[in-house]
Formats: sequence, structure tokens, C-alpha cells
Amino acid sequence: MSFIPDTSTLIQFAIATVILAITPGPDMTLFVSRTLSQGRATGFASMAGALTGTLIHTTLVVVGISALIVASPMAFFVLKIFGAGYLVFLAFQAVTKGSAFSPEKRTGPQVSLFRSWAAGLGVNLLNPKIILFFMTFLPQFVSAHDPNASGKLFFLGMMFVVLSIPVTVPMVLAAEKFSVAMKASPRVTRAVDYLFAGVFSAFALKILTAQAK
Repeated sequence: MSFIPDTSTLIQFAIATVILAITPGPDMTLFVSRTLSQGRATGFASMAGALTGTLIHTTLVVVGISALIVASPMAFFVLKIFGAGYLVFLAFQAVTKGSAFSPEKRTGPQVSLFRSWAAGLGVNLLNPKIILFFMTFLPQFVSAHDPNASGKLFFLGMMFVVLSIPVTVPMVLAAEKFSVAMKASPRVTRAVDYLFAGVFSAFALKILTAQAK
């Protein structure tokens, strides 16, 4: 099937996705916080909202990038170079500032599943870093001269969502233990930060050196 990238690209993308999924951030903090305060159902609803937002981001980015490829392969090349620089910036941020993970176990009135879903959707859609990340991350895995670029971009976007689920579900199921472990093991969190920084720096170097040849 022409819209499926080659095996090497799929493996690289899968590794990057899993590392991104296990890196603490606003979405993960929301899942765990809601689970700790309202229960697993609420945590899963928040997670579903965030994944819905990811699907929306993916669709919008794929449409935009596909149009850019058709209009100007050179502009797409510039986007990839910008993307490489942004990945380096994210790697630098991970090393210098670390992960953002501070779940709170607050008591209060029970929040409906729909409101929890909406909260997850809002956190995802209103985070400008997420769409910027997708705009610069997905293009690293396609060529401007690939006639099936749009199909491959969308396939990778869906793959991102599918691979994120088995990583985030256990975090919700074991929210309390996971939260305690993350707070009690700062070395583990820092190891994830350095892993994130290393992998995304490698992707940035790959695109820069490939275009330099």
C-alpha cells in the first residue's frame, strides 16, 4: 500500500512516538490529576479528549503540509530545516528545564465524563506547542518529492495516536503509583528527558545532514 512508509521509517517514527508519549507534559499531568481526584473513568475521558485533539491537529497539519508540498517543494524544504531547529530547541529545553509533571490530588464535586473529555480536548487544542511540534515533526519522515506524501503523513499521524494509547492507558490505571514513582524517582524522569533530547537531536541532525549532501 503506497500510503504506508517503509519499514525503516516506521521503526524510527515508532521509537520517537513512544519516547514522546512517556515524556511528562500537560496532557499527562491532566490524565493523572483527574484520575487521582475523580477516578479512572474521568482520567480515561480526559485522555480521550486529548487524543481527539491530536487527531484534529494531525488532520489540519497534514492538509496544510500537503498543500505546501504541492505549492512549493522548496518551502517544504525550509519547513523541514526549521523543524530540525525546533527539535533541537525541544531537546535543549528537556535537558535544561526538565519535564513538566505536577499532578494534584484535589477533592471536589464530581466532574462529568463529558467535561473531563472537553478538558482534555481543550488542553490539547489550546497548546500552541503541540501544533507547532506536529508541523515540524511529521515532515521529517516524508520527502517533498514523494507522490504519496499526504497519505504517509496521515498514516503516521494515526500511528502516533495508536501507539500513544498503550503507553498512556497504564498511567491512568496505575495513576497513584505512577505519580508517586515519578515524584520519588527524579533520576528516572531526568533519564527520560535525556532520552527525549538525544532522539530528537538525532532526528534533527539526520535531516540537516541529508539535505546537505
